[in-house]
Amino acid sequence: MTDVLSAPLVVEFPFTRSLGPVQSAFLTGLREGTVLGVRTEDGTVLVPPVEYDPVTANELRDLVEVAPTGTVTTWAWNPAPRRDQPLGTPFAWVLVRLDGAGTALLHALDAPGPDAVRTGMRVRIRWAETRTGAITDIACFEPYGGDPGGFEPAPHTGLFADPVTGIVTPARLDYVHTPGRAQSAYLTALEGHRTVGERCPACSKVYVPPRGACPTCGVATAEQVEVGPRGTVTTFCIVNIKAAHTANLDLEVPYVYAHIALDGADLALHGRIAGIPYDQVRMGLRVEPVWTGAGQGPRHPDHYRPTGEPDADYDTYKELV
Repeated sequence: MTDVLSAPLVVEFPFTRSLGPVQSAFLTGLREGTVLGVRTEDGTVLVPPVEYDPVTANELRDLVEVAPTGTVTTWAWNPAPRRDQPLGTPFAWVLVRLDGAGTALLHALDAPGPDAVRTGMRVRIRWAETRTGAITDIACFEPYGGDPGGFEPAPHTGLFADPVTGIVTPARLDYVHTPGRAQSAYLTALEGHRTVGERCPACSKVYVPPRGACPTCGVATAEQVEVGPRGTVTTFCIVNIKAAHTANLDLEVPYVYAHIALDGADLALHGRIAGIPYDQVRMGLRVEPVWTGAGQGPRHPDHYRPTGEPDADYDTYKELV
């Protein structure tokens, strides 16, 4: 029985977007200590604002200023804050309907414990010391003893000096991945520069990487089959956008990623093609792996390079395109 592996994994990328006039006004307003909403056709004030009416889909531009105080409509206690969350100590996630708004805003509430939080409690914004035009300009909410009163939202032009026109939001997911028996065997074989798949007992196809079950027949697979190391390019793409913020992938563009059918496999896997000009890569090209990272744990081939063999005949790989 192969030991089942597990490892922490991180999926991370920066999400960059431009802002239209409504979102630009909202975020610039936060930088200036002003909370803006937008009035819909039925008179509801939406905070955060949106650009189109959720009922009629008509464009919205009627901006209004709401209060920095509000009422908690619902909440959940967070006993163990994670990386990059608003507060480093336990806090409550809250939905707050700001005075003058008809919808609730999600943010953090700084409270000493869950017993200090309740639906209906009054809160106010605690502004960040340094504000840049982002939702994090609201550091958090804090308890507030004021009366809700009869606040009326005031019309606002949405015009500010030096408006925020774009944002970059880092998206990150941290998790522990357990690949299971079949892929653990596959990864362990890679440590020895071998590629192992599994054969379906019903249709006899060999799947690489193995999934533990045949995706065609739905039956469990257990028979291990070593494939490759050489293979055939079945299809490919030319990458013209440089990868950003990606560890160990500082590649000059353009470069080629391809689907490669390893000899003996009935499923193509993907890999980078090097050792040949990008504009000479073609379907049917015969390739072999170039390994790196010996002795440092499981590794995929760094890339594949041409073997110098004649191109494979299309009929030999057409079912794998």
